[in-house]
Amino acid sequence: MRVVAIASPGGPEALQVREVDDLPAPGEGEVLVAVAAAGVNRADTVQRQGRYPPPPGASPYPGLECSGTILALGANVPLRWAVGDQVCALLTGGGYAEKVVVPAGQLLPVPEGVSLADAAGLPEVACTVWSTVFMTSHLSPGESFLIHGGSSGIGTFAIQIAKHLGVKVFVTAGSEEKLAACKDLGADVCINYKAEDFVARIKEETDGKGVDVILDNIGASYLQRNLNSLAVDGRLFIIGFMGGVTTEVNLQAMLARRLTIQAAGLRNRSLANKAQIVSEVEKNVWPAVVSGKVKPVIYKTFPLSEAAESHKLMETSSHIGKILLIP
Repeated sequence: MRVVAIASPGGPEALQVREVDDLPAPGEGEVLVAVAAAGVNRADTVQRQGRYPPPPGASPYPGLECSGTILALGANVPLRWAVGDQVCALLTGGGYAEKVVVPAGQLLPVPEGVSLADAAGLPEVACTVWSTVFMTSHLSPGESFLIHGGSSGIGTFAIQIAKHLGVKVFVTAGSEEKLAACKDLGADVCINYKAEDFVARIKEETDGKGVDVILDNIGASYLQRNLNSLAVDGRLFIIGFMGGVTTEVNLQAMLARRLTIQAAGLRNRSLANKAQIVSEVEKNVWPAVVSGKVKPVIYKTFPLSEAAESHKLMETSSHIGKILLIP
């Protein structure tokens, strides 16, 4: 089968399409999926650079989500799954390939009304946003929510699910085109971080109170400003470090306003934890997708042979929504 391998850590040119003989076989509790599409995520670019190695036992090939058709079942797979089912899946790796093995607990049915290819753009964003903002930070109806990078794959999903659940949504983005896209998806307050101070704008829009939850992919360079933007009992959830990992911070605000800082990823969680998240996503998010309240936002698709081009696009940050690879 064809796969995209990382020849050696480096730039997008490090991605090479190869033909490999070792076809994956499903083990206990696993299924084999013929990949229809794979989502491209920023974590894939970090893995390509050699800074995000796959966990022990995981596929060496990039790709943290896919959609496709079940080809074979391993032993003791739940009866709900059968050969021929159309699914999408959260992966620990290996999505940049024609076939991939998936633990059954990380499978989701393709939602009614979503194409098989477009469904590849849902698992990573849905599981990331639901596990962080809702399962951990307990964002609730009537609260306010700031999403940094509102036009990203994560951001476009987070806007829609938060609005669907009755939350006031603030976003930051770096161009008027991106802000307009966020507005179209339902964002209430759209802030161009290149042109204005998001802390001041949030204070202005909330009568000085701040927002209840922030989802942040920047990290160090935004930490103090994020804390300054939170309301009493506010929660900051960090899911990326595009702005670095080390900084100094004044902790006084945390004590005075009872603030919480949390951080987590998906890839290194246990199988049981991932299965729990996937189950919660199917229960709480999938009905909103089926009803059309939440839709995958697909910016561009590339053939598997152009994986390097997909990474170049990802690293320009000029896209709005998800980038997909099609085997």
